[in-house]
Amino acid sequence: MENGAVCSTGTANGGEDVYSCKESDAFSADHLVVMVHGILGSASDWKFGAEQFIKRLPDKVYVHCSERNMSLTLDGVDVMGERLADEVLEVIKRKPGLKKISFVAHSVGGLVARYAIGKLYKPPSRVSGDEISSGNSCNDESKGTIADLQPINFITVATPHLGSRDNDDEKPPLLRRMVDDNSEYPFMSALRAFKRRVVYANVDYDHIVGWRTSSIRRNSELPKWEDSIDEKYPHIVYEEWCKVSEGKQCESTTENDGLDELEEELVNGLSRVAWEKVDVSFHNSRFRFAAHSVIQVKDSYMHSEGVFLGYEMNSGYSGHFLKAQSPIVRLRGECDPARGIR
Repeated sequence: MENGAVCSTGTANGGEDVYSCKESDAFSADHLVVMVHGILGSASDWKFGAEQFIKRLPDKVYVHCSERNMSLTLDGVDVMGERLADEVLEVIKRKPGLKKISFVAHSVGGLVARYAIGKLYKPPSRVSGDEISSGNSCNDESKGTIADLQPINFITVATPHLGSRDNDDEKPPLLRRMVDDNSEYPFMSALRAFKRRVVYANVDYDHIVGWRTSSIRRNSELPKWEDSIDEKYPHIVYEEWCKVSEGKQCESTTENDGLDELEEELVNGLSRVAWEKVDVSFHNSRFRFAAHSVIQVKDSYMHSEGVFLGYEMNSGYSGHFLKAQSPIVRLRGECDPARGIR
């Protein structure tokens, strides 16, 4: 299908590839962006976003809207993650010349993507003594690859990172296993390999995924926010850069923070990598009660209200999405996961 400067092709096993209609641009695009829907979603949920990405950077990115899990989103994160990983490998196989990879995922799709990258991760090759002595050991692949591609951005939008408590087969809950490298897959090494990790979270009116779980915070770390004074991004009410924390919280803080033991483990585990956190509120919007969907921006009608597209494609996308060399521009706070906001 062709839509002006943007073309798309449906795939045999579900999903849709979105790319520039200009053959030379589509050929030169070497950055694969995998967009993952949430429960009861489909590839069409990200179609508008994919088209905007291509219009903005037609010769840089090649977008795949995943649909392998459509109508199968109740199968479990692990099963869906396996399917997504296989789907990504198929995309890479039919699009030669790809060098980089990013994931953008909504809702439970963020958990599915975290599982998939664990399966797709390959550790770095052993660094030689000559490289160490010459100072060249910190190259782009020093943290490993995802499906043999350089991992750039891992972005989740309203994802319940602390949200699963189910036990299965007497093993630790899946989300607990996913904050470690284990016999299943090297989940944290895969997440750490990305140059940039971002969570977008609704501070209110999201009746599906709460603020704390989507922003990977304890209650004491939830910041005080106020209406944005930025007319360009009126719904972004707080932003911060969270550095890596290797330390663990004291056990006594758990009950005071309203977290159970599992949630505390998840916060600690995920805080072992750095995150950019973008907090969003639609409390002044007529669509506020649909915040969980509005934050994603599924169509042009919602574009004026949505956050992710405008932010990533302007202040974030052109500068950081492709290069991923620094945190977001307009920070209001800096957090230390061991001590909360400061």
